[in-house]
Amino acid sequence: MLIVMKPDAAASDIQRVLEVIETLGFRGHAMPGENRTAIGVTGNSGSIDPAHFENMDGVAEAIRVTKPYKLISKDLRPERSAVKVGTATIGGKDLAIIAGPCAVESHEQLFSAAEVIAASGAKFFRGGAYKPRTSPYAFQGLGVEGLRMLAEVRDTYGLNIVTEAMDEHGVDAIERYGDCIQIGARNMQNFSLLKYAGKTRKPVLLKRGLSATLDELLLAAEYIMAEGNYDVILCERGIRTFGNHARNTLDLSVVPAVHRITHLPIIVDPSHGTGHNYMVTPLARAGVAVGADGLIIEVHPKPDEALCDGSQALTPIQYGELVAQVNELFTLIKQPSVIEATVS
Repeated sequence: MLIVMKPDAAASDIQRVLEVIETLGFRGHAMPGENRTAIGVTGNSGSIDPAHFENMDGVAEAIRVTKPYKLISKDLRPERSAVKVGTATIGGKDLAIIAGPCAVESHEQLFSAAEVIAASGAKFFRGGAYKPRTSPYAFQGLGVEGLRMLAEVRDTYGLNIVTEAMDEHGVDAIERYGDCIQIGARNMQNFSLLKYAGKTRKPVLLKRGLSATLDELLLAAEYIMAEGNYDVILCERGIRTFGNHARNTLDLSVVPAVHRITHLPIIVDPSHGTGHNYMVTPLARAGVAVGADGLIIEVHPKPDEALCDGSQALTPIQYGELVAQVNELFTLIKQPSVIEATVS
């Protein structure tokens, strides 16, 4: 059920509705918007009688929701959500660029990359302290030691840290050292991990699974939000198809589809989406062109020496060229008058 409050509803009216929902044995999720607050109800196995709420002070209407997802829907929040990550925002008026190496390897490697990324104007730094690898013998990451280095990067360069958690222990550690918890493609339907991340108050970057449909991605986000964490960012990172020219097939059609259905921001990962260095910049441009709220890019000072995914990492020079191109493109898209002036 969705309860839409009147524009002039008082905070006490909203609180009273939440109390009634709790009394009924359900959970209420208040979502303030630009003009009014909507309250989603979860935990019910069947329909709820709207009469419980229709005559309450401040309530405009109570609507039965038939969609499988409630909290991510634009019915709950017509405006796009902007998620605050540390000191910056993803989904706002600026293009969010999250950049850094696939894995934290050493202090020298990390700070070399961070210096370049901070100088580019990016506000977010990525780096894996925990690495899910196909082979058990591949580099698995530095763990908490890597998280401490990432926290040092934040303190030194003012970059907000986005890093992956593979289990509940990793979520707890990132809560201490990081700014955003990344749930990787392999864990998109690890429902116990999603619920645990939903109980935190750190924003969550949720990557699309290797063969996940759009509905599966959105319902995974719903798992997180149903636990009370509404700061979720979606990420398209490519899916498996019959194509063998790239590591994955980057499905850019999902970006406008997401914006049509949900208020959540979505970013694009052209690094994992292609697996090839030379494809990253063209697909980054394409991601911005279709409306992505941001990009997540792998950058390594020496890609040929990387312990993980060196083939898809950009050099610092290549990364600088990418940033210049996507920022210019984003400006053109967000300011149609610039395009008109250019054409005329």
